[in-house]
Amino acid sequence: MMQTIIPRRFFLRRYRAGHVLTMLCALAALSFAGGSSAAAPIAVAVADFDYFDTSGEVVDQSAEHRARVASFAKMLRDNLAAQGDYRVVTIECRDHPCTATSMSQDVFIAAARKAGARLVVYGGIRKMSTLVQWGEIQLLDLEAEKLLMRRTVTFRGDNDAAYRHAADFVSDALKETMPKP
Repeated sequence: MMQTIIPRRFFLRRYRAGHVLTMLCALAALSFAGGSSAAAPIAVAVADFDYFDTSGEVVDQSAEHRARVASFAKMLRDNLAAQGDYRVVTIECRDHPCTATSMSQDVFIAAARKAGARLVVYGGIRKMSTLVQWGEIQLLDLEAEKLLMRRTVTFRGDNDAAYRHAADFVSDALKETMPKP
């Protein structure tokens, strides 16, 4: 009976190859498991915005201003939701609009928490003159109980395009500041 002698190095290669293959399979399984459990989007509430017209213009534009301020908040909500990292939730209140100044601080915070928000965006826009408006935007982390951003922005124009441009700018600033899931 003939005995086959297999060199020792063959076993080492085979052992190493099997070991490497096992490691690769384990890593692949971990990567698939990690990919399927993506982090859930962060819940963010975008409150309605206050509006103050101190321009002293003779023509009453309050209806147009209410519509533009409402569209500004809607554009912020849409821009944040479009990214996929955030889930926009709605703050409910007895009287509309639901702004940070139309409710007491405690009621506002409680309404945002009741909506399931971790983050809340709020602020106001002030028309200073025929051409110049400025907005104060704040971002609050309810979980950490910390103000993450307080930013004043100015924009020119009192038309839909000016508000759209301002909302895009503010959305970008919020996305840079907001925590990621």
